[in-house]
Amino acid sequence: MLGRRGIVAGIGAAALSGATGAQAQGGTASWPDRPLRWIVGYPPGGASDTFARLIGSHMARTLGQNMVVENRPGGGAVVASEAVVRSAPDGYTMLHVDNGILVYNPALYARLPFDPDKDLQGVGFIGRFPLFIVVRPDHPVKDFADFVAQSKLKAPNYGSPAVASPHHLAMEMVKRRTGLDAVHVPYRGGPAAMQDLLAGNVDSVVIDCATGIPFITGGRVKTLCVFSEARSPRAPEVPTLRELGFDRAVAYGWQGMSIPSAVPAPLVAKLAEALQAGVAAPDVQDRYKTLGIESAPLSPAEFQAFVARENAEWRPLIRELGIRLDG
Repeated sequence: MLGRRGIVAGIGAAALSGATGAQAQGGTASWPDRPLRWIVGYPPGGASDTFARLIGSHMARTLGQNMVVENRPGGGAVVASEAVVRSAPDGYTMLHVDNGILVYNPALYARLPFDPDKDLQGVGFIGRFPLFIVVRPDHPVKDFADFVAQSKLKAPNYGSPAVASPHHLAMEMVKRRTGLDAVHVPYRGGPAAMQDLLAGNVDSVVIDCATGIPFITGGRVKTLCVFSEARSPRAPEVPTLRELGFDRAVAYGWQGMSIPSAVPAPLVAKLAEALQAGVAAPDVQDRYKTLGIESAPLSPAEFQAFVARENAEWRPLIRELGIRLDG
């Protein structure tokens, strides 16, 4: 479990000032009185879609209304993000967010049709997904140190689920901070990258726990390292890069929920309570434990502070690396 950091009290204080907050207070008792929409910027079947549907079913019971999960893939989730930003700030439309949407995109695109820092506010945290470097079981390298050494002689390639995915950017950070040399091969999703790895078409893959743990625990891959601060309970034999001497080589994928910034605080608080209850549901936590996903009940303010720390770490690095998605 993640520790709670940067606790900020008084979530509802903002609702006590201004006409908008006063109006919202008056209508909170009857809200929601119609189905809610949770927009996901990725296709059905992926980790974002899976957890939106699983957690959304619990939120629906808590809130007493259906939660409709709507997939709007395309453009690095910019299409979905803009749809939520432009929606009415009435608490009925949520966005499934991740590193890419809130942290990376402002550094990857010269111009976005919205500003996630100003136009979106956090509801809460869904979970974070440890990242691993894996190779085939018969790969000749013994460990990560050997992988780095061999890369000096001939750079391997590595697969990731997409260009500018957390996996891709984490590996580029690891290359910079460990001396590893490797060439990126983007795929359309983690499962496709893993299939090509096992078929011998790519040398290595950076994979998250949600896709990778079945391969790792089943012995179908050799796992060289994990990028988290501590070893994963689902793969306790796999060393962290910190253990191997690279203190600043820490990265992971993560997911959360955001809404338009003008949604009144009382509605944000209701959504946050329902989201936390959904994440804490026994079947959700069982799935998390099976896959090695880590969670923490961050309040909206804590989630905002978490995103701010991620921005300070990753946006300068992305700009230094020169990775862009719009030329």
